[in-house]
Amino acid sequence: MSMFLTLAYLFFLGSLFGWVLELFFRKFFSAANPEHKWINPGFCVGPYVPLYGSGLCILYLLAYMGDVTGVEDTVSGRALLFAGMAVSMTLIEYIAGIALLKWMKLRLWDYSMQRGNIQGLICPLFSFFWAVLGAAYYFLVHPHILEALDWLANNLAFSFVIGYFFGVFTIDVAYSCHLVARLKRFADENDVVVRYEALKAHLHAARERAELRQRFFLPFQTVRPLHEHLLEAVNALEEIRRQK
Repeated sequence: MSMFLTLAYLFFLGSLFGWVLELFFRKFFSAANPEHKWINPGFCVGPYVPLYGSGLCILYLLAYMGDVTGVEDTVSGRALLFAGMAVSMTLIEYIAGIALLKWMKLRLWDYSMQRGNIQGLICPLFSFFWAVLGAAYYFLVHPHILEALDWLANNLAFSFVIGYFFGVFTIDVAYSCHLVARLKRFADENDVVVRYEALKAHLHAARERAELRQRFFLPFQTVRPLHEHLLEAVNALEEIRRQK
């Protein structure tokens, strides 16, 4: 089976399972969601987080190289492998975060309250979590990934589903980029950075106060203009900062 199809399949799996992981993290642990509501995580509308899809591809390639080179045969070799996984995931997180922050004035996550953070995009604590996640992947997930790839090699008809996923994903990215362009215009006009998850939580609360049906996958479709909600969210954050 070609490496292209392998990585496409892994991106598909990683994006879906990463979305589930982020969904529960946003529900129970995110400071941007103090009321612990179910909020669709990530940049896109659909149930996938591309950052995790890219991360799974990187973890697979590193584990594959570790298997081929025999690095994982020693304790120090495995420690080096897990460190490489942590560095790779941290780098992906930083590149994605800085691109959105500098070009789109959009912040999808914020580690500003963590020690040793860099621009609120990466920090030692979450790099450690990435190392733990890399170890968990290697011992618990990688063997099943190999089984899944064997299954795909024997059931290539499933590649149609992968192709369908990327078709929907491409449309979703185009829609999300259009939305982000609107947010960027607001950010430029008001010289602010839009906190994506906090804005989603604000819209969720606004719909709740108005007794409107919640839109899990389309949280930015509102009765009032989005511009008004953005102003309210920015003013609310400024009030919280002043109180602190």
